[in-house]
Amino acid sequence: MTNLTHNLAKINRFKKLNRGKRKESGRNHRGVITVRHQGGGHKQSYREIDFQRKNEIGVVVNFEYDPNRSSHIVKLWNLKSNNFFYILKPRDIEFFQKLKVWETRPLQKISGEHCFLKDLDVGDFIHNLQSKPNSINSLIRSAGTFGQIVQKTVFNQHNYSLIKLPSGEKKLFSDRCTATIGFVGNETHRDSIIGKAGKSRWLNKRPTVRGVAMNPVDHPHGGGEGKTSGGRPSVTPWGKPTKGQKTRSKKKKNFLIIQRKK
Repeated sequence: MTNLTHNLAKINRFKKLNRGKRKESGRNHRGVITVRHQGGGHKQSYREIDFQRKNEIGVVVNFEYDPNRSSHIVKLWNLKSNNFFYILKPRDIEFFQKLKVWETRPLQKISGEHCFLKDLDVGDFIHNLQSKPNSINSLIRSAGTFGQIVQKTVFNQHNYSLIKLPSGEKKLFSDRCTATIGFVGNETHRDSIIGKAGKSRWLNKRPTVRGVAMNPVDHPHGGGEGKTSGGRPSVTPWGKPTKGQKTRSKKKKNFLIIQRKK
């Protein structure tokens, strides 16, 4: 596996696009743990990413590491407002490349450029997708992920694009939603190996103890003479069924979902 981090900038991050990040460690506003196995972790600062691509045109200046996400980020110089901004790093871009935000159909589909779904064709690959018009681009942002436009259709007198998401789900999105062309970079992220317990601690992950290793007072699977396998269907520490058991009676119907993920 080749190391793709050698192109990342070694200089200090741009301070105007960074802010402090407070760790919650799985606790709510009252300090009660609501998400287990979280805590510690390396100190991080949050990079302000321009997901909606409000900046019209920029030139690639640097590729940088972001501790808050699996993908890398790109620092661009805005040619109109003369300041820097960050975006997610697409797979196939180069230094000093110009990236545009298209209000109309792009003359040439270049990885990293941003446009409306109505201006893309069936078969095009996208990432950084809006769930609904004028909202933040919240879908398909992890390293190596991509979506694909499967079909163009009309529903309730509105134009929609049928998109296959990374989960395998096929869903309709309004043609007035925006997306970025191409794949998210750093696709080798899934091949990384934790290697030691300390690295999990850096990633804000605390140890997980098996229920059968506990005492009966601590877990329904606990206790027994010698190594026992619980003696009952798998449950959570609070007795709720787990491992594939249904936890809700009926899914909320969504007419935009054509095929649910498997």
